Amino acid sequence: MMAAAPLSTRWRLAGLLDGWVDVPDTHDVPVSGLSADSRTVRPGCVFIVRRGATTDGARYIDEALRAGAVALLRQGEPGSMLRPDGVVEVRVADVATTTGRVADRFYDHPSKDLEVVGITGTNGKTSVSHFLAQVLSAGGTQSCGVLGTLGHGLYGALQPGELTTPDAITVHRRLAELRAAGARRAVMEVSSHALDQGRVAGVAFDGAVFTNLTRDHLDYHGGMQAYGDAKRALFECPDLRYAAINADDAFGADLLAHARAGVRCVAYGIDAGSGALAETGDRRWLRARIDDAAADAAIALSISGTFGEGRLQSGLVGRFNAYNLLAALAVLLLMEWPLEAALAALATVEAPPGRMQRFGGSGGEPLVVVDYSHTPDSLARALESLRDRCAGTLWCVFGAGGDRDRGKRPMMGAAAAAHADAIVLTDDNPRNEDGDRIIEDIRAGIPADFRTLAERDRAAAIRLALDAAAAGDVVLVAGKGHESYQESQGKRRPFSDAAAVRAALEARRS
Repeated sequence: MMAAAPLSTRWRLAGLLDGWVDVPDTHDVPVSGLSADSRTVRPGCVFIVRRGATTDGARYIDEALRAGAVALLRQGEPGSMLRPDGVVEVRVADVATTTGRVADRFYDHPSKDLEVVGITGTNGKTSVSHFLAQVLSAGGTQSCGVLGTLGHGLYGALQPGELTTPDAITVHRRLAELRAAGARRAVMEVSSHALDQGRVAGVAFDGAVFTNLTRDHLDYHGGMQAYGDAKRALFECPDLRYAAINADDAFGADLLAHARAGVRCVAYGIDAGSGALAETGDRRWLRARIDDAAADAAIALSISGTFGEGRLQSGLVGRFNAYNLLAALAVLLLMEWPLEAALAALATVEAPPGRMQRFGGSGGEPLVVVDYSHTPDSLARALESLRDRCAGTLWCVFGAGGDRDRGKRPMMGAAAAAHADAIVLTDDNPRNEDGDRIIEDIRAGIPADFRTLAERDRAAAIRLALDAAAAGDVVLVAGKGHESYQESQGKRRPFSDAAAVRAALEARRS
């Protein structure tokens, strides 16, 4: 287990907030920790008071004070005051951004001691980060840390996490833990929510990756323009030295067109007509042509561009993984790896858990694939990648998350109907919504005569598809991937698509 970053006792409030707000000597107190969650406050902590989408941190001030908080930091007219209860309250103009910068200072600027690469985009963040971490950790000579959907820590020893990108205090603490554990680099998934909410404020990103922009999270952002603008913020970080950008994506092409001078960019793509794949100023380019794969490979890419020519053969599946491999290759080249060495290293990478994870497929069994695809675009691409491997019926078992963008549900139904032969609709994480209504929302995008079944119980839906599937068929179980729970009515219960698939295959064999 990775050593925890020790809480500091050397800070006093005035020094910690110097440059953002003046704290008079009479209000200066020793600070031993930071917390935005009253449940984790310890004696000596500064409690960060923030208003969220569903709750206001002000409701938990009393709880934080009972736990030993010595000061409050909240939004307002900059200044410091002593509350009637004797606790110092400091107000700043932008509490979200200030929290990240204060956390960076408190943990002694951990990102400055690491080469940090942030990866953003609708799809592909987890795969690209894990491909890079695998390569950069090979041989144990350059330990690489990971912060993302599958957890945090040194690659190969990840601890589970709750969010793709956690709160700002946690981000800087985990970077400090990686530094203490001997990491030289860190790859971090950076969600649009995190960028919009200031969760990565204060992080000195050396590199940034943009994978793609397709519909997701519009329940939060309201529209694609705001969604894209949130992603754009990563490429405006002042410490950024290099960026790898998907030039086949329209938003990626716009990022390239407006890249800051002095930031070394690699534009990568597969579509031959991409005008952004050209060498100008600080921009280099990287293009792949998808070839017929060798017998022992699922993807074969002919690589060309600024860095020379080469070939990459991989056991990974799908055009989308070709893009993910290209993104990782672009970063390695920006890190000044020789092309031949980078291609050889990427040829051996494995998919992370819950990303096109395969089961069965021999002895008369259908091939079953578990994948995290939970947007219309990612679902379509996952099914497209499996079509060539399907001699029979291509099944798709999926649902849609509750309390999230309702508008994408019929689009997911349409994507499944366009690329699969049969659909089994089921619960994903209904959260606080009626699962039947979610299924009806998805059905709105599926032709009435399409072969469609519905089974709310997800394990039963997986069994239903596997019992109906024959040898030569392929069953995609989509939406949850690596997740180890299912959330409904405010509660999480243990559930794993992979475990449910194994159980269904075992039952089929008996």
